[in-house]
Amino acid sequence: MTNNPFDKIKDVLKSQDQTFNFYNLSKLQDQRIEKLPYSIRILLESAVRNCDNFEVHEKDVENILNWENTANKVEIPFKPARVLLQDFTGVPAVVDLAAMRDAMKRLGGDPAKINPLVPVDLVIDHSVQVDVSRTVEALEQNQKIEFQRNHERFSFLKWGAQAFDGLFIAPPGSGIVHQVNLEYIAREVMNGSGNLLYPDSVVGTDSHTTMVNGLGVCGWGVGGIEAEAVMLGQPMSMVLPEVVGYKFVGKLPDIATATDLVLTVTNELRKKGVVGKFVEFYGEGVSTLSVQDRATISNMAPEYGATMGFFPADENTIGYLASTGRSNSKIEYIKNYLSSQGLMCNYKSQSHPIFTTTMELDLSTVVPSLSGPKRPHDRISLSSMKQDFNSCLSSPVGFKGFGLSTEQIQKKATFTFKGKEYTIGHGAVTIAAITSCTNTSNPSVMLGAGLLAKNAVEHGLEVAPYIKTSLSPGSGVVTEYFNHSGLQEPLNKLGFDLTGYGCMTCIGNSGELAEPLAEAITKEDLVVAGVLSGNRNFEGRIHPLLRANYLASPPLVVAYALAGTVDINFETTPLGISKKTGQPVFLREIWPSKDLIQQTIKSSVLPDMYERVYSNVNDGNKSWNDLKVPTGLLYPWDEKSTYIHNPPFFKTMELTVSKRPAITNAYCLLNLGDSITTDHISPAGNINRKSSAARYLEGKGVKPEDFNTYGSRRGNDEVMVRGTFANTRLVNKLSPAVGPQTTYVPTGELMFVSDAAEKYQSEGHQLIVLAGSDYGSGSSRDWAAKGPYLQGIKCVIAISFERIHRSNLVGMGIIPLQFQPGQNASTLGLTGKEQFNIELPTDKSLIKTGQSVKVATNCGKSFETILRFDTPIEIEYWANNGILSYVLRKLLN
Repeated sequence: MTNNPFDKIKDVLKSQDQTFNFYNLSKLQDQRIEKLPYSIRILLESAVRNCDNFEVHEKDVENILNWENTANKVEIPFKPARVLLQDFTGVPAVVDLAAMRDAMKRLGGDPAKINPLVPVDLVIDHSVQVDVSRTVEALEQNQKIEFQRNHERFSFLKWGAQAFDGLFIAPPGSGIVHQVNLEYIAREVMNGSGNLLYPDSVVGTDSHTTMVNGLGVCGWGVGGIEAEAVMLGQPMSMVLPEVVGYKFVGKLPDIATATDLVLTVTNELRKKGVVGKFVEFYGEGVSTLSVQDRATISNMAPEYGATMGFFPADENTIGYLASTGRSNSKIEYIKNYLSSQGLMCNYKSQSHPIFTTTMELDLSTVVPSLSGPKRPHDRISLSSMKQDFNSCLSSPVGFKGFGLSTEQIQKKATFTFKGKEYTIGHGAVTIAAITSCTNTSNPSVMLGAGLLAKNAVEHGLEVAPYIKTSLSPGSGVVTEYFNHSGLQEPLNKLGFDLTGYGCMTCIGNSGELAEPLAEAITKEDLVVAGVLSGNRNFEGRIHPLLRANYLASPPLVVAYALAGTVDINFETTPLGISKKTGQPVFLREIWPSKDLIQQTIKSSVLPDMYERVYSNVNDGNKSWNDLKVPTGLLYPWDEKSTYIHNPPFFKTMELTVSKRPAITNAYCLLNLGDSITTDHISPAGNINRKSSAARYLEGKGVKPEDFNTYGSRRGNDEVMVRGTFANTRLVNKLSPAVGPQTTYVPTGELMFVSDAAEKYQSEGHQLIVLAGSDYGSGSSRDWAAKGPYLQGIKCVIAISFERIHRSNLVGMGIIPLQFQPGQNASTLGLTGKEQFNIELPTDKSLIKTGQSVKVATNCGKSFETILRFDTPIEIEYWANNGILSYVLRKLLN
């Protein structure tokens, strides 16, 4: 191994009876370090520690030290300490690794070389659904259905746990990946070989990996493809980011929650524009926020567009580690290391690092809020909610409009449920879910919801029985403190029974609505609402029948469930009549005080709860432990399986690289608008019974009731390629109606997108996609790149790309081109019915990052675009037909 030129700054740290080593940045004796944002200091330490002048160079260290002048101008290598997975993205990652082992053997290499070189933690949290709710047996029944439905997937993952060294799997029922990471997995400081200490850092195959930024851990979401490369020792190549400093002053008012704060921050940062940047929080106001409050804000970094929302570690961080059951010996060396390395922050200090730019928020100005009805950054104050919803009904179709006529707005629907007749209109709440790691990791809002429920029950208030209510916390600790405080019982009485430990409603695993309700909504085409404590509310994500979805704090979820509609002003309209006093009950009368919430936290959230819950994670559970799985390095693929299938990515790969063919006379598969999300490209929810994927599954003998979801079948490329662009809410200018259809240009025939792609490929045609701004926003989803790749798409031309999705496209060898500023498909007069020639050299040596690329059509139109290869290594990935092929060849050679 090449010697590290920075070994000279290695130092010794003594903590209790232990002796540790670390690379002491202060020994660089460089005054620039103390001016660096804390997040950049972590990148600096990584570069110093990993410097070998092969993958990481001394010049990289200098570039980071010179951050003030080099930010957004240079690329740096970064080696994260570990990788985090959830099962929807984890299954395809393990499938790829298994397929790479097969290819390694076929090409004469050692399959064992395909093995994680850094710790990899996978939490199974995306599989459980709200099949059963509003009963105390919901948890047991949903978990039983989960195992029946996902037996093949779980068996495969359990095989992976024994086949790959360093892969830890938290079994179903453990919780939500980011909450488990925050409460249990996160190390804060890594203790590596030879007792070498260094900052914890992580990349995860889920956008909300950023949640751990609230603990002072550097981490963000990446595509599954990029995460697999990191597992195999490949350094990430990233542009040295600019850092936006966000100063908090003051403190939150009594009526505001951390959820209201994050929705405010998300709205403000979206307006600022922080895509591709780090956001680092500072100022005295931060010291008033708990780690859980900070984690709530960090969680939604993808929604405000930042790579990270980083809170440097401080005394609150150390206190949190102690309160969640971390050992005293670990906490001691963590605190000593962070202090010695200049990574402990004093938020009350008047001095702060240098930032690229700064913003400020007075916490005392935060008010109760929601976001919606279709985007997480469209914040609405609670007091304006009724007015805003009614405005949306009549406004033109868009992110803040449903385009209803005056006559349509008057529509009502009457149905019978459990022997009683109900009438609902637009805005009726049909799903109310306390869900998502964003909020369920935070005892203040969870106990706030429980206390609100207690007060409501004391007045005899009830939730309409047709509303699908659910409680799906991110760890068993929530159940521990709900039971200890006696607040689970009143939640149960309002229908918020425990349904499972997983993402559930937040990712669209909301299950079915009651059939009479679903029929009534469909018949009258009502704009009904969901209210959830999640982080995403894109149209069609939560449930296909819910067009208006609002993000809110857990207490507000309970409040809207009681109200039964979002078309309400809580200040003037009561929640109901008290059975105790006979008087109207207003929300303000049952809203718990901040003092009461804090008293309940102090008495009911205890360190031994974390120790008890997480000791069980390592032990597994009976259903998991009883799974019988194959053993060995190579996976025995079953061609009959509709869940796990050997993908085609490496089957024909050779040792040498061939030149990529030119893109000529390509057809446009889709002509899309703005904000096309990864949910549009690769849905995670239910498989429509009339879809191409359904047709394939039925051909394999799978009954419709056993289709499961697209997310659960990401280990099978045959299903996923047919599910690409299968979202029922997809708006495509090459289709006359909303839905997963497009025009097959050569004949003008309208067909499913996947069928059209298959037909184009069978006739030897290359494909492109035209798109608007923020293409690929939403969840990190590798199949949103793998699916288009298998459909034959060679290039996406968009106004702008979401960071992770652009990286995923490059990782699959798909070219991302960006329209010149001020241009788009419409301004250029493109209809999508042209044929396109992309004038990009096939010789990689002639390609440069960010170069201009000419696109010409068969109609005589031509225009210049910007090549969005952002780092030189991405040119290598494209030349190798993807990052994993590049890594595989690297290991073979």
